[in-house]
Amino acid sequence: MTRTALAIRHVHFEDLGSLAPLLQARGYRIEYVDAAVDDLRAIDASAPDLLVVLGGPIGAFDDALYPFLEAELALVRKRLDCGRPLLGICLGAQLIARALGARVYPMGVKEIGYGTLTLTAQGEASPLAALAGVPVLHWHGDQFDIPAGAHHLAATAIGANQAFALGEKVLGLQFHVEAQTRTIERWLVGHAGELGQCGIDPRTLRAEAGAVGSRLETAAAEMLSHWLQRAQDQE
Repeated sequence: MTRTALAIRHVHFEDLGSLAPLLQARGYRIEYVDAAVDDLRAIDASAPDLLVVLGGPIGAFDDALYPFLEAELALVRKRLDCGRPLLGICLGAQLIARALGARVYPMGVKEIGYGTLTLTAQGEASPLAALAGVPVLHWHGDQFDIPAGAHHLAATAIGANQAFALGEKVLGLQFHVEAQTRTIERWLVGHAGELGQCGIDPRTLRAEAGAVGSRLETAAAEMLSHWLQRAQDQE
């Protein structure tokens, strides 16, 4: 049976990345919607079997600067209301947290680079167990509070709230598991201004991506596969 995965994208190079082959192998047909230009209000929030809200270089609270965020938040709220699988990555996780009534705010420092997570006890019992000891890509300056009723799954020394789950069907990840070594150059070029402002040498990130390589892609696929199975079991 063919399933549909709808991914809301904010910049083209922050796509499903290494998660796309896993979704396709599990029978999903992938569609992208560009949040800044497509009519988000026309989307039936309950229709896709999976909705993924991807990352982007704006704040989840920047409605006044980027008015499309209002429609995006409305879509996320409708998806939450219908109780179907919803995955948020970075900005996407922040939008889910905000839609659930949690605070999203600047940390006062940027967390950019590859690093491992510290899993909570609930995180160790979750699909995130597949990421234990595997460096993931962090690239954010904002953080969410854990929404009421959600489980806190992971932390780092810089950002205490790195992941949450609400039941089996809602997963928010502050970090990037989808980033691929072969496409990291798009990130380095697309975020060149931010890297320069933060004094981060792109050669360092390029080397880190090369060193992590297949380990992260394998772990990310395992994590997503476990989460999808749990979510589908609840459908």
